[in-house]
Amino acid sequence: MTMRCAVVGATGLAGQQFLAALVDHPFLEVTQLAASERSAGKKFRDAITQESGVLGWYVDQSAFARYADMDVVNGTGMSLDDVDLVFSAVESDAARKLESEYAKQRPVISTASAFRYEDDVPIIIPAVNGDHASLIAKMRKNRGWEGFVVPIPNCTTCGLVIALAPLVQFGLQKVVMTSMQAVSGAGRSPGVIALDVVDNIVPYIKKEEEKVALETRKILGTSNGEGITPYDVRVSATCTRVAVLDGHTESVTASFAQDVSIDEIRAAMERFGADMNPNTHPSAPERWITVHSDPFRPQPRRDRDADGGMTTSVGRLRPDDVLGDHGVKFVLVSHNTKMGAAKGAVLVAEDLKSRGIL
Repeated sequence: MTMRCAVVGATGLAGQQFLAALVDHPFLEVTQLAASERSAGKKFRDAITQESGVLGWYVDQSAFARYADMDVVNGTGMSLDDVDLVFSAVESDAARKLESEYAKQRPVISTASAFRYEDDVPIIIPAVNGDHASLIAKMRKNRGWEGFVVPIPNCTTCGLVIALAPLVQFGLQKVVMTSMQAVSGAGRSPGVIALDVVDNIVPYIKKEEEKVALETRKILGTSNGEGITPYDVRVSATCTRVAVLDGHTESVTASFAQDVSIDEIRAAMERFGADMNPNTHPSAPERWITVHSDPFRPQPRRDRDADGGMTTSVGRLRPDDVLGDHGVKFVLVSHNTKMGAAKGAVLVAEDLKSRGIL
């Protein structure tokens, strides 16, 4: 059965990624577009056309025609009578109010951080912690909602957690990560503001490092349907912005409680998520983690779109003893606006449907 979906924040970069991810989806159909009051009442093509006359469509060009003549409604007070599911791609401050209103009636899957750190709200990556969906019943009961809010992780957390999840079995203890994050993670900034990153590295992203540490422990933790016990791992993150359009690169060092070989780590990564059914999870990658043997890989320009932008590409796997006797270090690339945002949220919807929650 086809589910009717609203995309809120449809005119922004993350919203457009939702539209591209859903254009040919086998059982999710976009039937409503919502944005701010400024865009409401316009056709989508007019809502994203800049004052200069330039069309502000930034993603897969083949998807635009499907939505160009759809009406955009105001996300505030939006009717949900003809909607089964809401995808939210709005800023966190607005998301707190809007998503709680939608969730009174309908399920909401969000790219925003507004509800990520609530005790009764899971942050879900299907192959990592899909079972945390058991907490949704508790959320509904606590809040008196017919629907719910499930956020996806911060885009920087996403690639890191996917790479670490198959390594928990070895007694993961400590993680040190430095990110080199694409500019698309900050949205699209016109004019001079966008020049800050040209010929430059910006060494600080507000609240990013704290999000990575908190979310990693929560996602890798265990849920009993009443709450989540965070995984006991120490995470130290340094997050930077670099002059790359799409694809976050991260340098990771991890230590373990037991001796583990590089071959064991590689095998665990390559097996991870292999049992996910493409019929129920059409947005899932063929390989959740692609491990490269070439020391010059992964690279964002070459690897960010692998498996539809949904695989986490890992390379430079090698031993390390700085954090302890049993350690490894590697480099990863993850697509921040596909797996780390809209397409990853669509995958969460697919997983919840497969569990009978949607």
